[in-house]
Amino acid sequence: MGETTPPNDDGTDLGDLLRRLRRRADLSQRELAARAGVPQPTVARIESGRAADPRYRTVERLVRAAGGRMRAEVEPSAGDAAAEHPTTPVPHDDMRDQAGRRYPAHLDVWEVHEPRDWPGAWWAEWYSLPPRLYPSPLPPATYRLNRDYRDERREREEARRSVTVRRVTGPTVPATAWRFVAELPGGELIGELRAHEESPYLRWGDCERPEEREAVLDGVLVLARYRRLGMGRRLVETLLEALGPVRVRALTEQPGISFLHACGFGVEAGRPAAMRFEGAVSGGLPRRW
Repeated sequence: MGETTPPNDDGTDLGDLLRRLRRRADLSQRELAARAGVPQPTVARIESGRAADPRYRTVERLVRAAGGRMRAEVEPSAGDAAAEHPTTPVPHDDMRDQAGRRYPAHLDVWEVHEPRDWPGAWWAEWYSLPPRLYPSPLPPATYRLNRDYRDERREREEARRSVTVRRVTGPTVPATAWRFVAELPGGELIGELRAHEESPYLRWGDCERPEEREAVLDGVLVLARYRRLGMGRRLVETLLEALGPVRVRALTEQPGISFLHACGFGVEAGRPAAMRFEGAVSGGLPRRW
């Protein structure tokens, strides 16, 4: 009988710890087994708790292959970049497939409530079918095997959690203008909002209160790979909080219209719409201008 690594003080057992390490390393059971030089069924037995007394050497090889080290308990290797990120529980460990098995720990698994939640529902984007006409029954949960897609999804979720929004001030930004940026912890700029103040009395001439202030939203930009994460909404909300009761207007086209509607903007029908001038000016503008 070999030595075993005892559970952590919080009650976490060896199988759970191995699944956490494997998820952090983004390795399937087969990939971890190949790295450690042990059979894949051995990994499966340890993770499922069916290997009640695994050999210490086997456990050590698996832990090291997953980026951990063995001491009184399993922990990240010193000097390893992963050591800065302690193992966290596998988010879908309480989910089971139709055969009662757990889903792979290294994948991102989500529940399927409707066809668009399932990548296998190729017909979901084109047809609105009642359940009785679905070409295939929907599974309880799904995941993607493509590693590039998985890495991109995790990168986006990490950006959503860690992004910060701040106002840029200084001599390059006038006192009647606002610039907000969304940045990742390393300083990477992934979003920006710009706005400036106008006098509605001078612009329209029909304001009841000449002292009324109005801000014009010049634009909101978010890096393409971080869109649809709420970054643009956070920038707009930060501007609105900074402005207080000041009215804000914006002129946009699709898909900006849908975005501004989602942020609470409405259509102001009593004011002019967009106009465009194209071509070269020859001999000056017409006198009526």
